Amino acid sequence: MTEPSIDALPREDETLDSFHRGRVKVLQKKKGYRFSLDAALLADFVRIEPGEDAVDLGAGNGIVALLLARKPFRRLVALEIQPALADLARRNVVLNGLADRIEVVEADLRGYVPGRAFDVAYSNPPYIPKSTGFPSASEEKTVAKHEIKCDILDVLRAAARLLKPAGRAYVVYPGGRRADLEAAAGRAGLRIHVLRPVQPRVGVRAGHILVELRPGPGEARTLHPLVLFDAAGGHTSEARAIFEGRDGGPSVR
Repeated sequence: MTEPSIDALPREDETLDSFHRGRVKVLQKKKGYRFSLDAALLADFVRIEPGEDAVDLGAGNGIVALLLARKPFRRLVALEIQPALADLARRNVVLNGLADRIEVVEADLRGYVPGRAFDVAYSNPPYIPKSTGFPSASEEKTVAKHEIKCDILDVLRAAARLLKPAGRAYVVYPGGRRADLEAAAGRAGLRIHVLRPVQPRVGVRAGHILVELRPGPGEARTLHPLVLFDAAGGHTSEARAIFEGRDGGPSVR
């Protein structure tokens, strides 16, 4: 049920943007955290079945949860540690009429205790090491992008703790930090089950990787790369389908 007490109208410091051919509307800060294509790639990659429950480990303004709403999950809990972003995520949930399926909780994923387990956990985690990079003038953006409040090990430990024994975790991460992700997964008791490289163009090293992780032993499968741009500089047909909100996920799984 929509919460009438929550204001879903844009404020002076916000923009109202639409995605998936207008099916998803998102309020974003003009100068704070604004999501990137990582969110669309992750939402497309997450596999979730009818009746399953999911947890978002670091929701930001709620964009991945909103993009995921075309998939048949039962309930989704979106965790966000920053109060202003948690408030924005709640407003975005109401704006899109999803209050009956998505709950935004202002909480630190490292200490969140829901009293139940989830089928799916996912995250677009901070990926810039604390001691490197250049902090943004916006503290909100800095916390979202830099490993200040948490790092990949914190995220994967939270996922392992919150998942059911046969649950699945999904992460989008820089391709150049694959070794760090694999090391963190091992320490958290997870292993990569499926990996898909994301390449800007054919023949170019993957800028990101999409991974599905599971508990216990097993071999990793690598899917064919997702290529974003063709030789003419336009989006490939698969990239366009993702950004327009295709049904399902990658054609090979």
